[in-house]
Amino acid sequence: MLLSAVRSYLLPVIRLYLLGVKVLLVQLFSRAPRLPVMPRQDGKVAIVTGGVRGIGYEVVRHMSRLGAHVIIVEFTKLDLASLQSVRQFVQSFKERNLPLNILVNNAGVMLVPEGRTEDGYEWHFGVNYLGHFLLTWLLLDILKDSGKPGSFSRVVSVSSSAHRVGEIRLNDLNSCQSYSAHAAYCHSKLAQLLFSSHLHQELQHGGFPLSSCAVDPGMVDTGLYRHMWMPLYLAQRAIARLLFRTPAEGAATVLYAALSLDLEGECGGGYWANGHREMTTPPTFDPQLQLNLWETSLWLLDLH
Repeated sequence: MLLSAVRSYLLPVIRLYLLGVKVLLVQLFSRAPRLPVMPRQDGKVAIVTGGVRGIGYEVVRHMSRLGAHVIIVEFTKLDLASLQSVRQFVQSFKERNLPLNILVNNAGVMLVPEGRTEDGYEWHFGVNYLGHFLLTWLLLDILKDSGKPGSFSRVVSVSSSAHRVGEIRLNDLNSCQSYSAHAAYCHSKLAQLLFSSHLHQELQHGGFPLSSCAVDPGMVDTGLYRHMWMPLYLAQRAIARLLFRTPAEGAATVLYAALSLDLEGECGGGYWANGHREMTTPPTFDPQLQLNLWETSLWLLDLH
């Protein structure tokens, strides 16, 4: 019983915080990515979830300066914890008859207490992964129609290095067998990468002018850490002001993935961190795991 408790609760905490220390050390000894000059985005339409604060706000601000029409998905009603709300948002967007060139799946939760969305899904899985899966799926036709050779539409999913210690348990995606907020967060970020990778492959095989990639912005000084245990949160706040990246620095790789001319076509896929493409953990490249999660998600969302 004690060993099981350690494995279920303590081990995910240790693994995540050790990873956090490693990522922070790498950041300290490397230069924060800087966004090169990006082309104008006049006439393009973008949707950014979680665009009113933190990294999302910086992404919206920069895109708007470049001339893009940016829809911030917290001004327009959308609750990623509600599948009905996602469907209503998409229907409302389609009624406007706008193109859609860029979708940035940025909003997320981290280390929230155990609970369920209104559809009965664990919070991290439901918000970070499943809500964005549905949003992307329902917007795919518009994204495909809005892209063209030399100017692909793009789906950019903001993930995290936490995916490296995540697992996908297809028989327990809701973390019912044993709950750890730390583990659930890591699992949801790995699910994001699997979805992003499989989507890109499907798009390339179909010859569509649309690419999909995942981005790790690094450890950024945002409100994402507010659900940490209070003593750790207070320590994190003190450290963040000195050592974490600013939201503008965290947004640089996201913007590069969304806007750079260097990432057209097949070059636009993959996992991006610190301003360049990086290799990640073996499960991310497992085609059978990607397919299984993809099909399970379609079944959960009744999209078959």
